[in-house]
Amino acid sequence: MIVMNRFIAIVFWLLISFEAFADYSVDQETTSVNLNGVSIAYTVAGNEEDPAVLMIMGLMASHKVWGEEIVNSLVGSGYRVILFDNRDTGNSEKLDRLGKPNLYWKFFVSSIGFNFSAPYTLLDMADDGVALLDHLQIDRAHVVGASMGGMIAQMIASNYPEKTKSLVSIMSSTGAPHLSQMSDSDEENFSNVEDIDVAGAEAYGFFPEAMPRQLTAIFKAGDRSNIIRKIKVPSLVQHGENDTLLPVDHGKHTAELIKDSEFKVYRDMGHNLPPDVLPVVVEDMVRFFKENE
Repeated sequence: MIVMNRFIAIVFWLLISFEAFADYSVDQETTSVNLNGVSIAYTVAGNEEDPAVLMIMGLMASHKVWGEEIVNSLVGSGYRVILFDNRDTGNSEKLDRLGKPNLYWKFFVSSIGFNFSAPYTLLDMADDGVALLDHLQIDRAHVVGASMGGMIAQMIASNYPEKTKSLVSIMSSTGAPHLSQMSDSDEENFSNVEDIDVAGAEAYGFFPEAMPRQLTAIFKAGDRSNIIRKIKVPSLVQHGENDTLLPVDHGKHTAELIKDSEFKVYRDMGHNLPPDVLPVVVEDMVRFFKENE
């Protein structure tokens, strides 16, 4: 009887330990690996044998900004979620050695169509994600990106179709010049980013010092319409009806350029993933994954 009780206790402890490990937390430890000459931090949630989902966050944002609900919902739906911090954010390497671009000058040069240098490009950031999949010995993954992360995900889908089971582009853009501009309030927020409490922002997973280099990468990419037209993998484009940073026509144009893509617009969603809308966004995402396994 004593032996049996001990056995039951051990099994119970193992189950509790498994449940604790299986539930993703934003405070979950990251592992660092050198990819393309840059130290990139990543973490994984879910079972190794489940289909992989690579999630890529946006401007200045570490992987923590995805939050726990979306990651745990995907894990609960049978997916292994790969999260990483883009270069210059989170626990990944801060590339101050590459200098701080003058954003006003870079934007001006970009707006008149002249070529210019950048510390790194969106393709460099896409290569980080692909190299991470290779490091983890993952042949193919569903690739999900939000905002700038959507641009990076688009680059992966276009340049590495053999690594991409499907693409989910959330509140992102093609960069085409005819698309609507951000609102005045959003533009003012960008102008005042240097006044942000850095420590407070980092506690939420945002790294303002990344903005000059990452925004320069976006300027450098310019109009990516021809790159997006080459995407042949199954694609879902998700966008908020009330997005004032990248208005809804940015998502519509993305979907128009990708043959046979699916376009979903969500009410009461701006350039964010509100708690009331998130379950529907995830439901559509999971349904789309299941259709394209």
